[in-house]
Amino acid sequence: MQTINQIKSAIIADPQNKSFTERHIEPLFAAPSTARINIVGQAPGVKAEQTRLYWNDQSGDRLREWLDVDRDTFYNSELFAVIPMDFYYPGKGKSGDLPPRKGFAEKWHPQILAALPNIRLTLLIGQYAQKYYLPQNTLNVTETVKNYREFLPHFLPLVHPSPRNQLWLKKNLWFEQEVVPTLQQLVKTILSH
Repeated sequence: MQTINQIKSAIIADPQNKSFTERHIEPLFAAPSTARINIVGQAPGVKAEQTRLYWNDQSGDRLREWLDVDRDTFYNSELFAVIPMDFYYPGKGKSGDLPPRKGFAEKWHPQILAALPNIRLTLLIGQYAQKYYLPQNTLNVTETVKNYREFLPHFLPLVHPSPRNQLWLKKNLWFEQEVVPTLQQLVKTILSH
């Protein structure tokens, strides 16, 4: 089994990532061997790429609220892995960031996850993570999140915590009334044992 550093070196050397490597942009993910919770989102945003810190924006602030953890615990406890569907900012599209590149997660996620023996829960944030990790699921994001109990104890699908989803959150009050407290209890239990 390869180490995370070996995998990271292979990602950097991969021709698929040449345009990023040439600009001295390294893959942005976190995979401490002690991680108990894996967070799979779409891809780093532009601010994350610029600051070299994943979830370093308003979306990250809201995600940490949902998790009920502070920045220090999130970034420094080595209890969280952050393995997005693409480790590089894909660029801007008409209605937000472009999707993660096809085949990226298939190539790198299995190798990284093999080095993380302590993962007890994987949070699937948004449609790309949900489609990849729940291939038998045919529901849209709202229905997938609404039926989150079907995917426990290994997976918990979430809507993206982006400020752009404020309207979705207002229309789907059940999310913050039911899903978020369940998430917080799971996180508290997993991190304390």
